[in-house]
Amino acid sequence: MAKNYYDITLALAGICQSAHLAQQLAHQGQCDAQALQTSLSSLLDLNPSSTLAVYGNDEARLRFGLETLLAVLSNPARQGLSAELTRYTLSIMALERKLSANKSALNTLAQRIAQLDRQLSHYDIESETIIAAMAGIYVDVISPLGPRIQVTGSPAVLQNSQVQNKVRAALLAGIRSAVLWRQTGGGRLQLMFNRNSLIHEAKRILAGMPSA
Repeated sequence: MAKNYYDITLALAGICQSAHLAQQLAHQGQCDAQALQTSLSSLLDLNPSSTLAVYGNDEARLRFGLETLLAVLSNPARQGLSAELTRYTLSIMALERKLSANKSALNTLAQRIAQLDRQLSHYDIESETIIAAMAGIYVDVISPLGPRIQVTGSPAVLQNSQVQNKVRAALLAGIRSAVLWRQTGGGRLQLMFNRNSLIHEAKRILAGMPSA
């Protein structure tokens, strides 16, 4: 059966977007604001009508992730920051596989996200309260599945608890996209053998967007 590379590429871009946000936060203490809002919001729709619906029904909301995807797949050297991005992306996928094999963790995750939904009637999604709650879900549900993602960056920046929470919230959003990537037919073999198809589709989606 032919793979739906449109949906697979969107979900992979979601993973790459989260990985890049975590990297930006760890090094600079700040990140692309719209991309973060899109990634955090993706956690809330667990029964979407389409893959794109997870990202606000707007391809442009994944521009940051699609550009990151191209950087990761097109850089064979994988040195420096690019190597970090690749490591985060593959680590998110590895954690999602552990999550999918753990029914108890999946149930807990669904319950905690439902609680998050209720909190959103009182707080904005980018409020410290919601981001701290998302970080708590990551620490309690995802981290114990192991191996933990070793986030590297500026030690001074990473000492800030608000930055730590945002990094964990971004990684939790990456897990959401990794679930979607698997559901749409994505797999690690594609990263090895169908890289060109993914690159072509990402370029095609980006080319159809209005200029930033």
